[in-house]
Amino acid sequence: MKPNPVGWFEIYVQDLPRARKFYETVLGTTLTRLDAGDLEMWAFPMAETGRGISGTLLSVPGVPSGGNSTLVYFSCEDCAEEAGRVAGAGGKVQRGKMAIGQYGHVAMAYDTEGNLFGLHSMK
Repeated sequence: MKPNPVGWFEIYVQDLPRARKFYETVLGTTLTRLDAGDLEMWAFPMAETGRGISGTLLSVPGVPSGGNSTLVYFSCEDCAEEAGRVAGAGGKVQRGKMAIGQYGHVAMAYDTEGNLFGLHSMK
């Protein structure tokens, strides 16, 4: 396996406009619609080169949101800032900023669709 083995992520949602607004508000970014045929997919910012990965929000009939076993962590300058925007965007903070030793800090929250996600920062 290569270092940084994850190459893509998808967050399944029931209400795409609501979920898109939530992530754009909390992460302070704009998602872009991908041309994916019959699937409506909204992509997080991505660069062709560099570290990290990107992914999308999407809604697929028969694939419920929430309760899944995949946890996505979004990189932040200070995860407390993004965590502080969660409730105002319609989500719920599950755990505020906490230290994880030499690996920085994390916070965890639920989005408007019931998906648990993480926020990570080094400070």
